[in-house]
Amino acid sequence: MKKILSLLSFLLIFTASYAQIYDPVQWSTSVEKISDTEYDLIVKATIEAKWHLYSQNVPEDGPIPTSFNFEKTDKFELVGETIEEEGHTVMDPVFNMEIKYFENRATFKQRIKVLSKDSQKIVGELEFMVCDDTNCLPPTFVDLEFDIPGEKVAVAVADSKETVTPIKKKDTSTNKSLLTIFIIAFFSGFAALLTPCVFPMIPMTVSFFTKQSKSKAAGIKNAIIYGASIVIIYVLLGIIVSAVFGADALNALSTNVWFNIIFFLLLLVFAVSFLGAFEITLPSSWGTKVDAQADRGGIIGIFFMALALAIVSFSCTGPIVGTLLVEAAAGGSQIGPIVGMLGFSLALAIPFALFAAFPGWLNSLPKSGGWLNTVKVVLGFLELALAFKFLSNADLVLQLHWLEREVFLAIWIAIFGALAFYLFGKIQLPHDSPLTHISVGRLSLGLVVLSFTIYMIPGLWGAPLNLISAFPPAQHYSESPYGVGFTKLGGGTSTNNHEELPEGAHVMAPHNIIAFNDYELGLAYAKKVNKPVMIDFTGHACVNCRKMEQNVWAKDKILPILKNDIVLISLYVDDKRKLEDGEEIESKLRPGKKLKYIGQKWSEFQTIRYQANAQPFYVLMDHNEENLIDPAGYTPDVDEYHDWLKQGISKFKK
Repeated sequence: MKKILSLLSFLLIFTASYAQIYDPVQWSTSVEKISDTEYDLIVKATIEAKWHLYSQNVPEDGPIPTSFNFEKTDKFELVGETIEEEGHTVMDPVFNMEIKYFENRATFKQRIKVLSKDSQKIVGELEFMVCDDTNCLPPTFVDLEFDIPGEKVAVAVADSKETVTPIKKKDTSTNKSLLTIFIIAFFSGFAALLTPCVFPMIPMTVSFFTKQSKSKAAGIKNAIIYGASIVIIYVLLGIIVSAVFGADALNALSTNVWFNIIFFLLLLVFAVSFLGAFEITLPSSWGTKVDAQADRGGIIGIFFMALALAIVSFSCTGPIVGTLLVEAAAGGSQIGPIVGMLGFSLALAIPFALFAAFPGWLNSLPKSGGWLNTVKVVLGFLELALAFKFLSNADLVLQLHWLEREVFLAIWIAIFGALAFYLFGKIQLPHDSPLTHISVGRLSLGLVVLSFTIYMIPGLWGAPLNLISAFPPAQHYSESPYGVGFTKLGGGTSTNNHEELPEGAHVMAPHNIIAFNDYELGLAYAKKVNKPVMIDFTGHACVNCRKMEQNVWAKDKILPILKNDIVLISLYVDDKRKLEDGEEIESKLRPGKKLKYIGQKWSEFQTIRYQANAQPFYVLMDHNEENLIDPAGYTPDVDEYHDWLKQGISKFKK
């Protein structure tokens, strides 16, 4: 009896050490009557803290989107698409795309038109995927049921058997995104201040207020009103952009092909303008009329003085403002353009207000000169580089492979290389003053740009370039995903020392690891070469799996082990390829349902055998399919992952 109790205790402790059955989303349905013939089918998700649910609108090759499939009958018809809430839209550096997700809760609505007055039951199926900072769950299916007319009907979802382990919250909230927009816009405002259209206007503005103000107190008051007027003008512009587009349109900007192409062309025009080909100006009559109003004096006159600044300086501030509005709008937040214009206008207004209030400070300002045009040209090069990011977004969405990673990096190397030559005085543009010598500041900036250019060059041969990972396409979106100059079996040793791959194996890019996607074939090969098996439960859309592959597997102390000491079997739980006829089996987790896809098969295999449903999930086992060491999940610490591998392999060798 004691032996049995000891064995049970051991099994409980052993299972608890790695069992991770997560169920972080609870679903419910309800029906809302809109009219005698129209109803809204409402599906609500309650999401546990630190998890996020992906939107219906996710770019191709991204995470699994939330999707709805309603079983159609002749008693009703769908009206439009399923709508969803605003959510959060962020740039995901792993997938290298803008991705929308929901936290805490989400509501989806599908309008229907009933074609029969009889009460009826509408059924459907929901597919979704959730992730947190360390885990992604496989695509999960939930049955939906609505009664027309109906009261709330709870959706049956299996109760979670495990408590979600507290983990660090992902630092990609809307608040942070808005703060980032504000900071970038604020520094852009200072950059605009140093352009030849704006900087010379500082002494002119000071002269205006010095003559108009009868006392120092009046001068400070007028200066504050002037600065506030500048802020109001630009914030109003941000409000107009937000109101015209609306939240839904702004959320669609990041992945809409035509918007990205339009933004590319727009920034291209801005860049060419800054480089000196032409100037973007507003009609001169606007400035004349505003100047006439500025002569009225008082608060109204000061406001029109600020408006005159905005109009006269438009040829320099316009491209910067346009770029900020594009970037803020593409962030997906409806108030992004407003926050951007607030940051920009504050940076522009504060110096004008201070110099207007304290004219004596003018003596400390550098004199106008050719350096102002240099600032403008540098901004032009930056606009040009940023333009190709939007073109890259369009190419990624369409999967045209016209602007793959190497091409994108080659363009950026050319742009920043040309900028370095310009700063060193080797290139001159139309509005440049003769350059007799290079200042220390210009030389220093040139060296920084040259260093950045040289840093990007190894990226052509597969270097990760972590400093700019959010800008170029991902490494797999490349002409040479295995690295330039490498073949599938070149560039290092591998599990197989022969030229031909074993049956059922493939080479995993970009690390050149031989892997199996079939469990039985991988296990048979491991027995043949007498090596332990590492099962890698992963997913094409698993962001944390990609993090492990890019940041841990690629390390020098890990990669040789994966190539030489184990046989890797990667089982994709979101593989949407259908099981062949005769292979379809009944689900053990959802009685009455059949497994249709390969991914469902591997997901159930992981859940039933290992009592875990999160990815990544790694198992080291021997040829009898017994675990050599407790399975591991997301392990970003390279040393910890290395120790886990070594311990499992050493047990196999005993």
